[in-house]
Amino acid sequence: PTPVSALIHAATMVTAGVFLLIRASPLFDVVPLMLIIITTIGVLTVFFAGTIGLVQNDLKKIIAYSTCSQLGYMVVACGLSHFSTGLFHLMNHAFFKALLFLSAGSLIHAVVDEQDVRKMGGLSSFLPLTYIFFIIGSFSLMGFPFLTGFYSKDLILEFAFGQFYLIFVYLLGCFSVLLTAIYSIRLIFLSFLSNTNLKRG
Repeated sequence: PTPVSALIHAATMVTAGVFLLIRASPLFDVVPLMLIIITTIGVLTVFFAGTIGLVQNDLKKIIAYSTCSQLGYMVVACGLSHFSTGLFHLMNHAFFKALLFLSAGSLIHAVVDEQDVRKMGGLSSFLPLTYIFFIIGSFSLMGFPFLTGFYSKDLILEFAFGQFYLIFVYLLGCFSVLLTAIYSIRLIFLSFLSNTNLKRG
């Protein structure tokens, strides 16, 4: 159920690994090579989770892969030895991801447990509040200016840009922001704005 997904993806199971990295930060600071490995794994996670999110059609799976992508950003921050920024993104992500999952729960409940976004559409007039909350959560996920996701994600990319020997991390991170925007807008369009594909009755 989506309330449980909201809790898991926002607070507990999913982010435990990032929190462990933050707690073990004194160990990683001693071994610079380990930090480079962590950063590389993090940015590859960001990229591959973003590409998988592009081709998913299940509403909850799209949001779940976006969680995986955002975890990659947190790991990148830890690999750049900016552990406080990783924790900052972890906290920001918890709020907008919980909002997205609870909005998804409202949407799924309204369409009688249908989760395939291809079978939805035209729901903005039927679920105006859910539509507004979905847009707020999605724009925050994309890193839209003056929403929570912007402040932490932009900071991580700024720190990546400052590491001249890890410029590929910055470039791949910026490209993955574009992927996030594409699958978020695709999700909003197919669920709320396209012509409805829901069966009557």
